[in-house]
Amino acid sequence: MPEHTPIAELTTEWKEYFSGFSAGTHDLVRELAGRHCEALATVFYEKMLENATAQAFLSHDQVRERLHASMQQWILAIFNCQGEKEIGEAITHQVTIGQVHARISVPVHLVLRGSRHLKDAFISHIGASPRTTPEEKSAAIRLAVGTIDLAMEVMSHAYSTFHDRNSKAKEGYRLFSLTQNIASERERQRSSLLDWENQLMFGHAVGLGEHQITDIRASEFGLWFSHKGAHAFEGTSEVNTILDTMDRIDTALLPALLAARDDRDTYIARLRELRDQVRAVTYHLDRLFEQNNELESGRDVLTRLLNRKFLPVVLTRQVAHCNRHGQQFALLAIDVDHFKQINDTHGHEAGDAVLQQLAVLLINQCRGGDYLFRLGGEEFLVLMVDIDGKSAAHRAEELREAIARESFSAGTDGHLRVTVSIGLALFDGHPDYQRQLSRADDALYRAKNGGRNQVAIDGG
Repeated sequence: MPEHTPIAELTTEWKEYFSGFSAGTHDLVRELAGRHCEALATVFYEKMLENATAQAFLSHDQVRERLHASMQQWILAIFNCQGEKEIGEAITHQVTIGQVHARISVPVHLVLRGSRHLKDAFISHIGASPRTTPEEKSAAIRLAVGTIDLAMEVMSHAYSTFHDRNSKAKEGYRLFSLTQNIASERERQRSSLLDWENQLMFGHAVGLGEHQITDIRASEFGLWFSHKGAHAFEGTSEVNTILDTMDRIDTALLPALLAARDDRDTYIARLRELRDQVRAVTYHLDRLFEQNNELESGRDVLTRLLNRKFLPVVLTRQVAHCNRHGQQFALLAIDVDHFKQINDTHGHEAGDAVLQQLAVLLINQCRGGDYLFRLGGEEFLVLMVDIDGKSAAHRAEELREAIARESFSAGTDGHLRVTVSIGLALFDGHPDYQRQLSRADDALYRAKNGGRNQVAIDGG
């Protein structure tokens, strides 16, 4: 179901589905829903609450006091839709429910688990219904199951849409909170950490007791990092290192320092160990801010090209665009030939200079609509938009020749010539962009094995 699907379109879909059943079938399902709605609601929540994850979101008191009654109303509502207006209202209600579930983070699979058991229970009630033929029971089962599935489809779509938007909003806020003034935030937190260390040293110098000395977790820095910094830099190894170090300071080093007050040599050793740990926190904090300042923008630090972060987003969007408009795009996997020899002979600074100059050359050779990525090391990727196979091959060859002609700076060692191997893969309509990336890599492998300084084209 596309995100833009309007209520009117869904209403038409529901009406068409309902029209496939006789009035008698609708009456039977409606009558059974009314008679057994309380039992059906009980089954729904009992099965959900058997799951340990669901117990974190739902309590038995909540089920009894509010949700159980709401579930009964939901069952009655979806099976009492007759006219277009009622169907539209029911669909709007499913959208609202899906958004609420997303807002309070109820996992959608738990709702689907409940609906599965709800359908099973409804089927049992239909099967036990007297004075109905097998054909009537079969039709009633199809209508009941289909109606629940339609409701769950709308609900799940609304959940997904809201969740995606909410995730983007959270990410936007996360970056906004850091990048308002990242330099001043960095200095403020370094200062807070130093203040805590100085206060700790002063407290020990004047003989303060254990309960008069603030743990690092309870300090201004500790509170900021635990509640804001750890979230802002989420997913980095430095976050876990800082959190682990703070735990070690509070649970091991501070008690050991207090215990060693009467042993001068041990006390000094513990002080040095503590200072080393605080320095380690400062070091990892600086790395976090440095990485965020460059990498969170989605650009490679050295070349200022896009890094891998945005590769899935760009490729997914390009695949969707080309499938929608019947266009093609090409991927050029580029690898600098014998790059290790450049580093070994001229030094890593010369190697970095070569990569920077190559990035500038790629920018100048590519069109404004093309995308340029540095994938890491000496590997680059060019996404050429709106292009056919012949033109892509021609431009790849032009790019290879331009690089081979360029004079690259090697610092004090003067200048050197650099060549690249290129693997080209054209979009073939497959929805998984990873398949095209693999094809471009395979073509690059053939180019390097074939003697380097050449373009190899994937055969499809």
